[in-house]
Amino acid sequence: MEQKLRWYFKLYDVDGNGCIDRHELLNIIKAIRAINGGDHETSAEEFTNRVFDRIDVNGDGELSLEEFVEGARKDEEFMEVMMKSLDLSHIVAMINHRRHSV
Repeated sequence: MEQKLRWYFKLYDVDGNGCIDRHELLNIIKAIRAINGGDHETSAEEFTNRVFDRIDVNGDGELSLEEFVEGARKDEEFMEVMMKSLDLSHIVAMINHRRHSV
């Protein structure tokens, strides 16, 4: 799991500076929600702000790799979202369904 989280961190660190800022985290959350669909109690912005405030341990406005990985481990809500991003089975099922319906 840690290796996958590290891979995701590098993938979503768009500017390659070794940190994920609030905007990059928001893009992660929006992408995961777009892929997974469904209704959400809070907006992507509210969720991002809440999670960011909890896992940005040193309060510098950026998540280091360590903060990202540890934050996912310690924050159940954030880990759940990250797990959904790692689970592609629903995408495979959607593709198979579309193949059979054509």
